[in-house]
Amino acid sequence: MRVKVRGKRRLQGVVEISGAKNSAVAIIPAAVLADEPVTIRNIPDIQDVRTLIGLLQEIGYSTTYQDNVLSIKQLTKIDWEIKSEEVKKLRGSYYFMGAFLGKLKKVKMLTSGGCDLGHRPINFHLEGFQKLGAEVKAESEEITITAPKLEGTTLDLKFPSVGATINLMLAAVKAKGETIINNAAIEPEIVDVGNFLKSMGANIVGLGTSAIKITGVKYLHQTDYKISPDRIEAGTYLILGALSKGKGFTVRNIQADKMTSLLNLLKGIGCRLDISENEIFIKNEGPLCNFHIVTKPYPGFPTDLGQLITVLMLIVEGESSLKETIFSNRFSHVKELEKMGADIKVIDDTIYVNGPCQLKKATLVAHDLRCAAALILASTLNRGQTIVENIEVLLRGYENPIQKLRNLGLNIQIE
Repeated sequence: MRVKVRGKRRLQGVVEISGAKNSAVAIIPAAVLADEPVTIRNIPDIQDVRTLIGLLQEIGYSTTYQDNVLSIKQLTKIDWEIKSEEVKKLRGSYYFMGAFLGKLKKVKMLTSGGCDLGHRPINFHLEGFQKLGAEVKAESEEITITAPKLEGTTLDLKFPSVGATINLMLAAVKAKGETIINNAAIEPEIVDVGNFLKSMGANIVGLGTSAIKITGVKYLHQTDYKISPDRIEAGTYLILGALSKGKGFTVRNIQADKMTSLLNLLKGIGCRLDISENEIFIKNEGPLCNFHIVTKPYPGFPTDLGQLITVLMLIVEGESSLKETIFSNRFSHVKELEKMGADIKVIDDTIYVNGPCQLKKATLVAHDLRCAAALILASTLNRGQTIVENIEVLLRGYENPIQKLRNLGLNIQIE
């Protein structure tokens, strides 16, 4: 699939933000831990969610998914082996490890996939499982984790990994005794997953801090839970608003207090931001200042917005830079932007842009989820027709993006 974009349009209107992709892909596997049926609201209709729902059905669950509401009910005895190769399609499928370990005390599955963002080891996950009492065997692309019983312990993470923090929470909620996760990640999506577990009766304190304490329980009851808005999707449209020289537009259904690093940057370089309870009006009212930024764990600037913010560098005068500290392969968009004539380069772990850049039409290839979003944003800066191939990767993480962009006035078509 591909999209065709004609840019230089004056965008205006309102865009509604969907539920958080990074919460949904963890909460859906976490639902396996429930001993009763669960309902999850505000689930974005994206390909990663559809893949996880398919996995649940193969495992032995009944699901209904309509109007962003997912209901999950166990139908049969669960096989501890997840045989489906669908787990290779997304990184979030590794949360079934922690969920199955917590529920069944054993799991066997293929290693997960997702976007190629460089070296993304799961050793922090596996080491934590071992400290809880599990035995881990890794053979080729298959991992087997078994535990006669799980006992609470103190887990000291060497890095505040989001994935490891969530996976260890899932394994610990039914473990015997108390588990403490030190140097835990504090991203809002972790708080979302923890609150989902608490809504079923899990005993968790310290969410949103670097020390999470979990006291194991034997039973998790039914729940009806609504996940938070997607701060990365919101950030994507806010950056688009900073790029557009129209009347400005409103990004609605957001939690501004979870986006401080981006909002401070946009205000600091000269964007107009009118922030209310659950929406932000953004407008580019004049020349923006160049800037230098470093991606960091929350509450620092999110790596998921790094590729997109480099597009904003294309319209500001002078040198701007982005230093990537989380993933080693967040630069797949750079060569594509070069095809458009961008003055952009990578030295070690840093992207440098000399702007403003006069972009020309080109045929581009989206290599991963956020790369796809960045290329569409860049396409809005060119009067000619820009084509972005492999747009399927965008649909993995953004709900209904083409229609949302059209509603703002962008000339974009999907084939």
